[in-house]
Parts: sequence; structure tokens; C-alpha cells
Amino acid sequence: MERSGAMTDMYDQALLGILQHVGNVQEFLNILFGFLYRKTDFYRLLMQPSDRLGFPPGVAKSMAVRAFKTFEHLARQDDEKRQQEIEGKLKKREADMVAAGERTKVPPAVEEVEITSAVEQDSGLESGKAADAEEPVKAEETIEAQVADTTAELPVSVAAPVESEQTEFPRKQEQFQANPDSYNGAVRENYTWSQDYSDLEIKVPVPKHILKGRQVSVDINSSSIHVSVVEESGHRVLMEGALTHKINTENSVWSLEPGKCILINLSKVGEYWWSAILEGEEQIDIDKINKERSMATVDEEEHAVLDRLSFDYHQKLQGKPQSHEMKVHEMLKKGWDAEGSPFRGQKFDPSMFNISPGNMHF
Repeated sequence: MERSGAMTDMYDQALLGILQHVGNVQEFLNILFGFLYRKTDFYRLLMQPSDRLGFPPGVAKSMAVRAFKTFEHLARQDDEKRQQEIEGKLKKREADMVAAGERTKVPPAVEEVEITSAVEQDSGLESGKAADAEEPVKAEETIEAQVADTTAELPVSVAAPVESEQTEFPRKQEQFQANPDSYNGAVRENYTWSQDYSDLEIKVPVPKHILKGRQVSVDINSSSIHVSVVEESGHRVLMEGALTHKINTENSVWSLEPGKCILINLSKVGEYWWSAILEGEEQIDIDKINKERSMATVDEEEHAVLDRLSFDYHQKLQGKPQSHEMKVHEMLKKGWDAEGSPFRGQKFDPSMFNISPGNMHF
């Protein structure tokens, strides 16, 4: 298989149109193999030496399996690359945490004790045997006290970098794009949000004990939003403020994933990209998001155009009439056998007509 040809995006629009039309991958594959069955000799077997069309037994199946394995191999390589990137990030994070912990360590208490005890032992030797007998007790008490102080202080100094790591949020749009929950959106302190051409999706994390809808209060207005949870002490606000643009409340909904998050879907009034959910919050750089329009947002009229383009494309590949030519052929057939026509009684021959799509108006 020519991998470079298979990896081109030349046919993406036509294929996306078909996939969106049928709705799932299984039916999409049925369409592809149905086309091979109906329009090609893919399934035809070469049984006799005189046969000119088809393939020897097992060859067509081998071709399909080889194509599948080719891209399965590429997919596994992509998985390994992603795993290596994740492991690399984890190792770097661990190294940064260790380095940060080492920078905050206090000087070893043993060194201080050794200096102190050495001085005391020197002075004890000068003062006689009685003082010399008391020095080990003093040094031992000093060691225990300093080790106890160090033990009490050390976890605080080492834990500080871990705490800062946990509360640190991604800041760059490239980081947001790597997370489905913040794709074309952002991660904020109390929620994450993403968007496409016509909708916004917000995920607000909730405590694990929030399991029922009655424990949640969500108020969605055309220009504001309020999200809170019910706790023993009362309502705790998770998200609240004025929206940066108006929304369509009739098509906006929310649901609770028990113990995980409140999932909110907001329907945009206008088809444009938002730079923030709430007024006053940090805005994203919309020049760095993916502005390609999803096929899911294409209306029926545009779908019809894509279907027609896809049909015409395949007809052209097979050297068959395209949609505009077929319409003209239908009209010409009516006049072909009409009374007084010089072609009456003859088989209709479309090759006698040169039909240009630019000159056709329906």
C-alpha cells in the first residue's frame, strides 16, 4: 500500500460526508465494501486461466487485512509515543519535586551536634573527671532535642513543593488543547470548559458525597450562571458570574455525574468562538485553538451539498455521469423519443451531448 497516498487529506471531505451521513463506523465500512462489491471486481474470483477480472482466492481478503494491519501498526506507534511522552513528563515532574525538596532541606543536625559535643568534651577535659562524666549525658540530650526538632520541621519544608505542584494549573493553550475537557477552552480553579462552533461544555468538580440531583443547584440564565452544592453548613457556591456572551437557555442543559462533576452544556446564540466563560476571568488566545468546523454542526442543507459532492466525486472517478449531467439526461430522454425527433426509436446516447455544469440552471 502506498502509505503517502493513504495519509493524504485529499478525500477527507468526501469521506467525512459519508461517515456523518451514515452515523457510525460499522455502516461506513459496509458502504465501502458494498461499493467494492457493486462497482468493482474486488470480490470476483479468478477461477479459470481465461478469466480477466477479479483476484485469485484469498488475495482480496489478504489486501483488506494488510491495509488494516498497516494502520494498526501506525496506531500502536502513536500509542507508544504518547506513553513515552507521559512517562517523560512524570519523570521530569518527579525530578523537579526532588530538586525542590533538596533545596529546602535544613543542614544535618548530626554535624551541628558533633561540633557542639567536641567543644564540650574539650572543655570537660580541662575541668576534670567529674565534668568529663557529665558531658556524655549533655551531648546525648542535645542530640535527641535537635533530632526531634529536625523531624518536626522537615516534613513541612519538603511538603511545600508538593502542595504547590497540586494547585498548579496549566496556563498555555497548547496544554488546554491536549485535554478533551479543555479543548478550545481552558482549565480554571473550579471548573474546566471546552467549545465547538455552536456549543460550550463546562465540567464543575463536586465532592464525592454529592450523589443526588437535589444536592445540586444550577441556575442558567441567558447572560449569567450560578452553580452550587448543598452541604450541612448550607449552599457552597462552585461557579458564579456573568457570561461573556448570551446563550440560548432553551437548548442549554446540565446533568450530574454522581461524586464526580456537574456537566453543563450551553448553546451559543451566535456561531463564534468564546475567549472566556465568565466576565473578568483570564481570556484564552483564540488564535491558538482549532477553528475547524465540526461535521456535527452542519445543517441538513449543507449535508445535502456534501452528499452531492461526494456522489459526483465517485461518479467522476468511474467515468459515469455526475448529478448535473444525470438531470440533463433525464430531460433529453423525454425529447429523444418525442414525435418528430430524428432519434426516435434509437437507443439514447448521452455522449452526443456536451454538458457543462456551469451552463446548467435548475
